[in-house]
Amino acid sequence: MERTNDSMVTEFVLVGLSAHPRLQTVLFVLVLWMYLMILLGNGILISVIIYDSHLHTPMYFFLCNLSFLDICYTSSSVPLILDSFLIVRKTISFSGCMVQMFLSFSMGVTECVLLGMMALDRYVAICYPLRYPVIMSKGAYVPMAAVSWVIGLADSVVQTSLAMRLPFCANNVISHFVCEILAILKLACTDISINVISMAGSNLIALVIPLLVISISYIFIVSTILRIPSTEGKRKAFSTCSAHLTVVTIFYGTIFFMYAKPKSKNPTSTDNQDIFEVLISLFYGVMTPMLNPLIYSLRNKDVKAAVMNTLGRKCFSDGI
Repeated sequence: MERTNDSMVTEFVLVGLSAHPRLQTVLFVLVLWMYLMILLGNGILISVIIYDSHLHTPMYFFLCNLSFLDICYTSSSVPLILDSFLIVRKTISFSGCMVQMFLSFSMGVTECVLLGMMALDRYVAICYPLRYPVIMSKGAYVPMAAVSWVIGLADSVVQTSLAMRLPFCANNVISHFVCEILAILKLACTDISINVISMAGSNLIALVIPLLVISISYIFIVSTILRIPSTEGKRKAFSTCSAHLTVVTIFYGTIFFMYAKPKSKNPTSTDNQDIFEVLISLFYGVMTPMLNPLIYSLRNKDVKAAVMNTLGRKCFSDGI
């Protein structure tokens, strides 16, 4: 372990799944393929939303932000993950680790808040359809998206700054693919009470409040849909928010499973549990961003029509 004169760590070692080389080879191919699908799927979705004027609405503006966010989030961690699969002893500098942690944390918080904003958009669209164009004007939905980004960046600045001030003099081995903030805090050789309190506040802002907003919004949405007399009307109303609800379920379900499940006390199962936790972490970091464009395109006729129109025009122009 490298240290400066005041016993500060200058680099970290990312362990990941280095003890399972065969699994690493399989995961390298799988994660690389998923990352390319993330870039392709979200890139197409962003292009279609920008290109098709029919999709210039608040819902698709938020969706465009979500797709761009997924590209940024995965690009801040997946290259490091792929690199760790190829190198036996993967090291990262202290500053590089902090930058990667800042980017990943800010993108994660931003996505949590953005999903809450998208729920508010669906609430207004379903519960107040006639007033929707007035309430969700450009002067409303653009600042809502901007606030999501500002909260994510500000929260990450606070958490990263507090983590950078900690002395890491016990060891520098991170049992993860990337510089995940909880894994970093475990290495500190001093009291981290301030960090724990700060993280609790961050969880309140990024997890609890958005989840409450989503839950309350969908209570009113479901109540409104049930009052619609026709079956076709109910189906159309639910179809406009089913994709968002699916994404929220996968996103928050994975987070809850990662951090809320009990730890095993059996020493013989520790290794298997670590592997399982790493795989779940990969699912959260790679699978969810890959599924988002599929969920929104397969469950949305407007997006499917826009994609087909865009591809049709491209083929027509190529033919000419």
